[in-house]
Amino acid sequence: MLEDGYQSVIVLADAPTIALFEKSVTPPGVEGGAKIDITTQHNQTVRTYAPRSLKEVTDSSMTVGYDPAVLATIIAQINRKQLITVHMPDESTWTFWGYLQNFIPGPNEEGTQPTAQCAIVTTNTDDTGDEVLPVYSA
Repeated sequence: MLEDGYQSVIVLADAPTIALFEKSVTPPGVEGGAKIDITTQHNQTVRTYAPRSLKEVTDSSMTVGYDPAVLATIIAQINRKQLITVHMPDESTWTFWGYLQNFIPGPNEEGTQPTAQCAIVTTNTDDTGDEVLPVYSA
């Protein structure tokens, strides 16, 4: 069981040393999707439902400090499908195919570190378009 969220980082395979400094990380999750209504005219008392067959690996995000000098590198990573690795506090990893969807700076204010929000989309497809599940490594 994880007891502390420190130290969690996200690494982009095509830019592993990019100057994004994680302050908070939201790893991807798994979503089963909306229920399927299977109610018919034969039901007597209640509506009935079934689960969907496919699952969705949800997107992840991070709040980062950043170096404005690497803005060109950040822009080059936007929408670039690649392997993404989330490093968890217990040194385990979750690696999946995805892309950096955005880099949105927050306000610059006196007395606070400038930060940006980044969203990472999980694609579940590799460079060839084949379906690939996320891989957990202890």
